[in-house]
Amino acid sequence: MLGSCRTPALGGHVHACDQCGAEHVLYNSCRSRHCPSCLGHKSAEWLDARAEDLLPVPYFHVVFTLPEQISAIALGNKKLVYGLLFKAATETLSEIARDPKHLGAEIGFVAVLHTWTQTLLHHPHVHCVVPGGGLSPDGKRWLSSRANFFLSVRVLSRLFRGKFLALMTQTFEAGELRLKGSTAHLSDPVAWSRFRGEMHAKEWVVYSKPPFGSPELVLKYLARYTHRVAISNSRIVSMTDTHVRFRYRDRARGDVTRTMTLDGVEFLRRFLLHLLPKGFVRIRHYGLLSNRSRKSKLAVCRALLGPVAEPSSPPEPDVTDDDNPPPVRANGLCPNCRVGHLRKPTRLRPQPHALVWLSPFFRDTS
Repeated sequence: MLGSCRTPALGGHVHACDQCGAEHVLYNSCRSRHCPSCLGHKSAEWLDARAEDLLPVPYFHVVFTLPEQISAIALGNKKLVYGLLFKAATETLSEIARDPKHLGAEIGFVAVLHTWTQTLLHHPHVHCVVPGGGLSPDGKRWLSSRANFFLSVRVLSRLFRGKFLALMTQTFEAGELRLKGSTAHLSDPVAWSRFRGEMHAKEWVVYSKPPFGSPELVLKYLARYTHRVAISNSRIVSMTDTHVRFRYRDRARGDVTRTMTLDGVEFLRRFLLHLLPKGFVRIRHYGLLSNRSRKSKLAVCRALLGPVAEPSSPPEPDVTDDDNPPPVRANGLCPNCRVGHLRKPTRLRPQPHALVWLSPFFRDTS
């Protein structure tokens, strides 16, 4: 379906301007969560829904990353290992925050799974965006973190490592891990025990970024960051019958922008590494922001933090290289006269023969 998104293959509608009469064709989207062409609309909807969850405090960004050796196991056990990554990361963050030696509070946060690098390699990690503070154990005080420091990354890293390895070993002992190909040798209990020891001896990467500038910036960041796929339309530089050339940021060498050329089959292989299992939830809310208690807990937090001015409307999401909304929208302003609105749609039937290979990736990249 990705290849037919916003093409005649899925049909669409012809919209006429109610002022100048100009006609504009809007093709239907595939609505896949892995399609870069569909994410702008979803980002705007998500932004509207989350605006009321903001608190007037600094927000921190914490990232939990799996070692490369475990990424290989994750490829054959996506649903299981990604679920363990969420569980270990979120339990670690909540547990350390509750500890009186650190913050001593109940916190809330949004966790988002990403599985890629800029060059589309497999790199599972979870981004957590956390308010800088939380409720005291008795629920009667707001306990703030330090202005530029949330929790110790060394403490987070070591607890995360222990939790994840313990959880994965439980699944191994229960016979739930599929170990084939390059990981087949780990099916032997002795080899698994050795592998676990090697992973426990490594320093795992947990990164904490400085706080955001304002609650509104948090929303703009989240709306852009939560709705992202492995590569966007605008990063594609060119394609031939056999190769794809795209831009990437080389963080290891000063975050400079470079280009990479891949064989078409290799490009597709790398992109498909990041398709999630059906029904897997990649954006999750915990603690004060969990669905069951968000409304009541946030009301208590706001009462303790005091009154703040409400923004007149949520900010618009950034239209970046990872957000590709269509240039024309139903009932929107006519791009021809900029006065009238697009009305009276006429349906266009799907034309399956019009399918374009990988069309969402290679449209409007000149």
